[in-house]
Amino acid sequence: MPCPMATSPPRTERPLRRLWRHARPHRRAVLAASLCSILNRVFDLAPPFLIGMAVDVVVRREGSFLSELFGVDDLTRQLFLLGALNALIWLLESAFQYAYQVRWRTLAQTLQHEARLDAWRHVLRLELGWFEDRSTGGLMAVLNDDVNQLERFLDRGANDILQTLTTVLVIGAAFFVLAPSIAPLAFLPVPLIIWGSFRFQRRLEPRYAEVRARAGDLNASLANDLGGVATIKAFTAEEREVARIGAESLAYRAANGQAIRVSSAFVPLIRMAILVGFTATLVLGGWLTLEGDLEVGTYSVMVYVTQRLLWPLTRLGETFDLYQRAMASTRRIFELLDVEPAIRPGPRTLPEPVRGELAFEGVRFAYGPAEEGHQDVLRGLELAVPAGETHAVVGATGAGKSTLVKLLLRLYEVREGAVRLDGVDVRELDFASLRGAIGLVAQDVFLFHGTVRENVAYGRPDADDAALERAAELAEAREFIEALPDGWETIIGERGQKLSGGQRQRLALARAFLEDPPVLVLDEATSAVDNETEAAIQRSLERVAEGRTTLVIAHRLSTVRRAHRIHVLDAGEVVESGTHEELLALGGLYAALWQVQTGEAAA
Repeated sequence: MPCPMATSPPRTERPLRRLWRHARPHRRAVLAASLCSILNRVFDLAPPFLIGMAVDVVVRREGSFLSELFGVDDLTRQLFLLGALNALIWLLESAFQYAYQVRWRTLAQTLQHEARLDAWRHVLRLELGWFEDRSTGGLMAVLNDDVNQLERFLDRGANDILQTLTTVLVIGAAFFVLAPSIAPLAFLPVPLIIWGSFRFQRRLEPRYAEVRARAGDLNASLANDLGGVATIKAFTAEEREVARIGAESLAYRAANGQAIRVSSAFVPLIRMAILVGFTATLVLGGWLTLEGDLEVGTYSVMVYVTQRLLWPLTRLGETFDLYQRAMASTRRIFELLDVEPAIRPGPRTLPEPVRGELAFEGVRFAYGPAEEGHQDVLRGLELAVPAGETHAVVGATGAGKSTLVKLLLRLYEVREGAVRLDGVDVRELDFASLRGAIGLVAQDVFLFHGTVRENVAYGRPDADDAALERAAELAEAREFIEALPDGWETIIGERGQKLSGGQRQRLALARAFLEDPPVLVLDEATSAVDNETEAAIQRSLERVAEGRTTLVIAHRLSTVRRAHRIHVLDAGEVVESGTHEELLALGGLYAALWQVQTGEAAA
């Protein structure tokens, strides 16, 4: 049966609803921030009412609303009371503004941090095959750009929506209390504005999904070019790559342009709707005031608050723009989190002490489903490595040598058969137990940007200086490490670019030796080094491999001639096994490979 690949189950749930469920631990913080936003807007709407009360005091004097409310007839005391109320309202408005900004921004940063870590943790749990069809830049767009879009909405958009809703409710209640006859006309544009906002939201949604997709493509191209700068320069392809990135950037710009055109049309159209409500209040309210049916102070309040009601609605376009960008990004984040790992850890741990006995029993494997035309790389492979011995696997390019390592580490899953460590199927083992028992030195050495010490101690961050120095000695790396400008604290650059290939390979050996694993695996570890480094690695292996199971995957046969047993792979099967001398005497494929590499006649 084909090896399953990670898949994303279809989701119909709206991203905002999923985000609310995802943020369950922070709901109290959301509610507290929301309360501060609402109270800030309530006190922000109070000054127009104070202005109306001031006009009422000037016009009606001792019979003003303030006088009736507080029983204060003296005009001076009424004005001082107004001043005190004004100061209190401004202080409370400012206090709640500070509170909601701190709470929303803190919440935005917290959720951004957690979303990024959750997504990254999930990505690291996915099997290696899942990454083959994804670009680094595309993943970076989700883990960075999309998470940042969510943070921007939580930082501003949520507060804007709450305060707009509060404005409509507070002013609506005031209107229907102060002037029931004018209130319906003043609120006439509101349903149209809300309807228009949702229409724009639906039109913006697919456009911003396209914007996020184009952003992922652009990031992928940039990341790919950054990784291949040396190749670009070697082929003088700088202008060609600029043109290619330019085309990707133009596609991103065009997708953004379509969204911007729709978004920008919102405010002018809403202004026309606002004109109806404001004109109705201005004209009809003025006529009622002249007729004596409406107090001058009340009319003043209505003129002020009509603008406070309707103008903030113009920001709905900007808010929905921010919302749609965030929801498009949120959907992409959850789509990533919905990917189910095809390879999961088993329930068992290796019995101690780990002996290191390896066995490949009838293993068949292909990098993809057979129905899609993927041919088997391994075809019923049988191979056994007794504990404590050094075995080598050799063969032509494409024979399936490196695939053995990936199956042993369970980076991929076998299609048929079993891979066993100390008699236990690796599919039954916990990842930490399985991979903790194996030290790997790969052909493509990956070193992190940081110090020599940090890279060597990557598998054992708590290792002391004595252990580090011993590992470096075993890898014959101590001499060049101490010759570096800052010794163990030298920054080696991204992927160790400040070091030579041989130096990087020796650091990788030291890193593996420091873990002191029961099983040591070298996957083409000498294929890209000079003869001096190869000789150093062979000397290191002779010392380290003693009493330890060592599996050497090699193309250069000179590396493996001293192995206890050499297995020759051809077309996914072991076709020859024996010592170096036995295989040369056999006169088969190994002897032919030896002759090609050395020019010597097969014995």
